Amino acid sequence: MLGEPEFIILKTLLTGGAVNQRELAVQAKLSLGSVNASLKTLRDKRFLDGMSITDEGISALGHHKVDNAIIMAAGMSTRFAPLSYERPKGTLTVRGEVLIERIIRQLQEAGITDITIVIGYMKEQYLYLEDKFNVSLVVSNWYKERNNHSSLYLVREKLANTYIVTSDNYFVENPFESHVYQSYYSAIYHEGASKEYFLETGSKDRITKVTVGGSDGWIMYGHVYYDKLFSSIFASILEDTFELPETVNKLWEDIYIDHIKKLDMRIRRYSEGVIYEFDSLEEVRDFDEDFITNIDSAILSNIVTVLGCSRNDIRDITPIEQGLSNTSFYFKATEAGYVYRHPGQATVGLIDRAVEESVEKIAHTLGLDRTFVHLDSQTGWKISKHIDVSESFDYHNPKHVRDAMTMIHRLHDSGVSVSNTFDLRTETDRIKKRMGKSAYLQFADFHELDDRAGRIYEFAIKHGAKMVLSHNDFYDPNILVHNEELFLIDWEYSGMSDYASDLGTFICCSDYTYEQAVKVLEQYFDRELTPVELAHCISYVSLSGYYWFVWALNKEAEGESVGEYLYLWYRYAREYGIRAERLAQALLQGA
Repeated sequence: MLGEPEFIILKTLLTGGAVNQRELAVQAKLSLGSVNASLKTLRDKRFLDGMSITDEGISALGHHKVDNAIIMAAGMSTRFAPLSYERPKGTLTVRGEVLIERIIRQLQEAGITDITIVIGYMKEQYLYLEDKFNVSLVVSNWYKERNNHSSLYLVREKLANTYIVTSDNYFVENPFESHVYQSYYSAIYHEGASKEYFLETGSKDRITKVTVGGSDGWIMYGHVYYDKLFSSIFASILEDTFELPETVNKLWEDIYIDHIKKLDMRIRRYSEGVIYEFDSLEEVRDFDEDFITNIDSAILSNIVTVLGCSRNDIRDITPIEQGLSNTSFYFKATEAGYVYRHPGQATVGLIDRAVEESVEKIAHTLGLDRTFVHLDSQTGWKISKHIDVSESFDYHNPKHVRDAMTMIHRLHDSGVSVSNTFDLRTETDRIKKRMGKSAYLQFADFHELDDRAGRIYEFAIKHGAKMVLSHNDFYDPNILVHNEELFLIDWEYSGMSDYASDLGTFICCSDYTYEQAVKVLEQYFDRELTPVELAHCISYVSLSGYYWFVWALNKEAEGESVGEYLYLWYRYAREYGIRAERLAQALLQGA
């Protein structure tokens, strides 16, 4: 085994460096005394002949030779909106070079040719790299559901003397070397408070503690190097912990922190301006002033065209997490705030965007949604004015509920018609057909639920009312509260429907008891309901719950979780279905 000073001297001489002790001390950043002592040791071991490396010396260095590199490029980079909607972050061109291509070139320049790239999100955009750079590709199907530890799990058998790099790194200077003494994590000094991972070190700069969040210290930033010992231990830990539920959302760094006493890793400090990690469009723009102008982005072009601004006017982009169907982000342009909606894949084939556009204009005219600016009838992207929400809509706030019922009544009484109809049973059947024989429809009481929905639907249409223009997605995330005024947004599912469709959706997305639900219906009617009206509306609560339940199953089948809503809608479909049949039976017996 080589001591670290001996390793540094051999590596320096291997790369054609110094010709005497003083030059060697400068290049190796060692004291002259340390250099002289190490030279004697190396010559005694026959690793050096004078100032030339022998075959034995090259062999001794071999233990520290870098075997390969792993580039992690599977993630969705959700914070990098809106560009991450159109391409994976590693394919962005910064200062004239594609990020991941620059990393590959820098690795190859250091003599590292065994390069594996783990891809997942929009993986097709990375496939060309295999032929262009002679790299290996590994596809991850876990990028939506697990954190980056899953990428390393996929390539755990490749871990040896290995560089770990993420595709959004930009290295101003090439940090890669053909030989590395031992494991390290690169770090930069951060002034002020941050949510980054702060490092504490002990003897010989070994990392002894990592704290998430802190201030004024060295933070994990950039590439990492695993030596063979680290790789062996870490791969074993990955295998032991991978199936644990608590592992799913962990970064690989979190797993390292959990086992930091077993895993020997040093800090390698870098000066400011050498390493960059781009987490947002704003960060890239600060680094490359031409980036925003040159990037090929239909989304940015859409904003410029509609608002008549320049790309440089687009600022403060912030992803909006709320939304079960689409992806949205907030931005500022010419000092005003807007929201851009990027349509989700799950809505393809389910939403008539031309109808949505026409209804958005109607809703704007009726004063129901004054946020509307523009909607593209072909693809579904939309720009709206941003509303500073003063409070969230509350199903148990009497004023909120009263105003919501007044608002939806205004829509139903508008007398406006559109060409599109939205029939809950038809739409439910359309989704079921789309799902085919999906395992998500093969559960114990599916046929019971479906058969009951069919019976309730037949009853409801016999006692139906005139079709009216309806929203059909009338629940709290789509009702914005601003200074006691309500705005009804997102008209994707709008069309001519039974009035009770909106009431059913409103109730089946709440946590109301049956008695509370009836009180809400009475607010809509401004009186007690007749037995027929009550049976009709309760039927639509069940039908709405069943539609949204099947819709949620389809989302789950396509890999997108809707969380607790799935159970909520199942419960309303089942419980209100039973109530609806009882009410219908009572009507028949009383006839």
